[in-house]
Amino acid sequence: MDFSYIFFDVYNAFAGWIAGHGARVLLVIVIAAAANGLIRAVLSRKRLMPVIDNIPRPKYKNIIGEYQRNRIATVVKALNNTLAAAVWAIAVITVLPEFGVNLAPILAGLGLAGLAVGMAAKDMLTDFIAGFFIIIEGEYSIGDKVKIAGTTGKVMEVSLRRTILEGKGGSIHIIPNREIKLIKRFAGRKQVE
Repeated sequence: MDFSYIFFDVYNAFAGWIAGHGARVLLVIVIAAAANGLIRAVLSRKRLMPVIDNIPRPKYKNIIGEYQRNRIATVVKALNNTLAAAVWAIAVITVLPEFGVNLAPILAGLGLAGLAVGMAAKDMLTDFIAGFFIIIEGEYSIGDKVKIAGTTGKVMEVSLRRTILEGKGGSIHIIPNREIKLIKRFAGRKQVE
C-alpha cells in the first residue's frame, strides 16, 4: 500500500485550509493580542499612579493615602483582567466558525446557562455591584469606625463581596454588601469601645 497518496491528500487539504482560513485566524489572533497590549498600556499602574500622585489640588493629595492608592491599583488590575478575558472570548467566538463549528447552538446554550446562573447568583451579583461602588466611591476604608446594617464596629476588610467589622470585645461581623443600605461613619479612625 502506497502511503504517499494519503500524505499528499492530507497535505493538500491542510494547505487548502491554511490558504482559505489561516489568514483570517491569524488576523483575529493578531488583533486580539494588539487589543490586549493597548488595554494593558492604557490601564497600567505605571501610567495611572503618577497621574493620581500629581493631582493639582493639594487637599486631594491628603485624601489619597496608601490604602486608596492600593484600592485604585486593585480596581485597575481587575479591569485589565476582565477586559483581557473579554477580548480573548470574542476572538475565540470569531475563530470557531473557521474550524467548521456552528455557533448558533453554542450561543443559545450559553444564553440559557447564563440565565440560570444569573438567577441563581443574583445575591452574589448584587454583593459584587454594591462592593464595587463602595470601593470606587470610598464610602469607608479599613480602620474607619462605622455603623452599617445595624452593626457598629471598626472596618477590618472591604471586598467586592463583603465587609468585615470588628465589634465590641473583638467580635467579628461579616456583612454582605447587599445588606448595606445606610452607612454612618464616625469622625476619625477610633477604636471601638
